[in-house]
Amino acid sequence: MTTEMILSSPVSLPDLSVLILLGVFVLTALRKVGSLKLKIWQIMTFGAVLVLLLGEISPQEALAAVNMDVLIFLFGAFCVGEALNMSGYLAWLGNRIVSRAKDTDQLILLVLFSTGILSAILMNDTLAIMGTPLVLGFSRKYNISPKLMLFSLAFGVTTGSVMSPIGNPQNLLIAIGGNLDAPFVTFLRSLALPTLICLLIAYAVLKLFFREEFGKSTLIHSEEIITDPELASASKMALSLLLILITCKIFLVEFFPAWDFNLSLIALFSAFPVLLSRKRVEILKNIDWATLIFFVSMFVLMKSVWISGTCQELLARMSPHLGSVSMILALSIGLSQLISNVPFVALYLPAMGSTVSQGQLMALAAGSTIAGNFLILGAASNVIIIQNAEKEGKTLSFTEFSRIGILITILDAIVYFIFL
Repeated sequence: MTTEMILSSPVSLPDLSVLILLGVFVLTALRKVGSLKLKIWQIMTFGAVLVLLLGEISPQEALAAVNMDVLIFLFGAFCVGEALNMSGYLAWLGNRIVSRAKDTDQLILLVLFSTGILSAILMNDTLAIMGTPLVLGFSRKYNISPKLMLFSLAFGVTTGSVMSPIGNPQNLLIAIGGNLDAPFVTFLRSLALPTLICLLIAYAVLKLFFREEFGKSTLIHSEEIITDPELASASKMALSLLLILITCKIFLVEFFPAWDFNLSLIALFSAFPVLLSRKRVEILKNIDWATLIFFVSMFVLMKSVWISGTCQELLARMSPHLGSVSMILALSIGLSQLISNVPFVALYLPAMGSTVSQGQLMALAAGSTIAGNFLILGAASNVIIIQNAEKEGKTLSFTEFSRIGILITILDAIVYFIFL
């Protein structure tokens, strides 16, 4: 399509679904309507109900849009995470990881790199679920700003998940849809080094914005006590199962892709020791049901925006330039804010054509993932972290997140552009 054709073609008015999504962004930024304080899940649910009532999506399409694999995965991970936290085993394990940190600098580096590397293995949403109570515990224990700890977790799990085909759902989609023969080797060879550099960038930017926190005295460590040995035993078994099944998945994806199994099954099987424990009722009552409602609502609203064809129209207009690394990074970061990164990747992969290079696929993986560092709604892991933090009276505002996240994302995009 030539420039003249693009300029002469009629410009369609924004679709109702897109306008509602923009309204969701605005409400997420404000989180208040008069004296009424709103939570992110309530805002997203309002948007989903609105597109249904206005006929932008049919009830059948809305039902089909809900990804049960994601919901089952989150449910299982929430059960394991809640048990780890309730038993005290999570705090004990976290203390072992950071016990050698002498000051705030070393603690933040440990949080960024440990959560980043683990998210490449356990998936970023899993680390978001388990990491939130852990970093808030560090905040209380070492008298460090909870916002700094939450930012470290959010940027760590998002950035670290770039370098693995199972780090997040969109990477798995790229590994399968891009027909990569050795996905783990390909991702690590192309993205491991720039990702580690980006984790250092996150540390530098956080130090810039929280310089007063980094000047604090030496950290004083103390032993954490496991409060419920029986539940801790079940939690340990669940965590071991999770690691074993993830290892099996890595092996199958790499060598026997035909035998691969869903991540949802991993989380569900891992949760069995917890769901069979005596504390199962209490665990089920305490898991983050609000975040599960958020995901259902997000699927419906994003599907409505997808049906509108707004993003498809934009990509069609830009089709001659879709293959350049700079365009892939820019569109991935921008459009992932609008329709979320997984639907964006599902749309972008076929739009790139049949001759897609490895570099283009890696740019798509990097761009669609670091989009989560840009704004709160850019990654589901951000919402998981914030909603879990709000249960303990802590939060990150839309403005606070974007002020730091936009700078980190721009710097990350430059790094990946240089390497790819």
